[in-house]
Amino acid sequence: MRFLLIDRITELVPHKSISAVKNLTLAEEYLADHFPGFPVMPGVLMLETLVQAGGWLVRESEDFVHSAILLKEVRAIRYNNFVSPGNTLKVDLTVRKQEGAIWDFNASGTVNGASAVSARLILEAFNLGDKNPEMQSSDDARREVYRGLFKQIWKPVA
Repeated sequence: MRFLLIDRITELVPHKSISAVKNLTLAEEYLADHFPGFPVMPGVLMLETLVQAGGWLVRESEDFVHSAILLKEVRAIRYNNFVSPGNTLKVDLTVRKQEGAIWDFNASGTVNGASAVSARLILEAFNLGDKNPEMQSSDDARREVYRGLFKQIWKPVA
């Protein structure tokens, strides 16, 4: 199962910031178990939404040169509110600094203007083929998939 948690990118300034939204619907299967009678988005998926938004900013900023972007470290994470079906989690990330393949972000998520989650994220971008040349074709395929997905969620204002 793939968790594509960014429904739409609303703002993007390469190398600087990104804003995006995740619309939570009752149709998401994990809500049946989290929690019965009180469905809310799991905290780990709130964090993953922040990570995915950061990944999109890294990809666009670097013209999709890396096939993998992973969470290296999370600091000072705070969960402040629930995200329930019918609501939208709006996420905002700002680049604190970037050194080579390491990106450091201030990240936050709000629901109806109220804080739901905040954290400092450190992401690392890399290619699988850098350590194993046999994985180069996988890198190429992954970059193409991400380019196609990006066109679906980001439509810059003309």
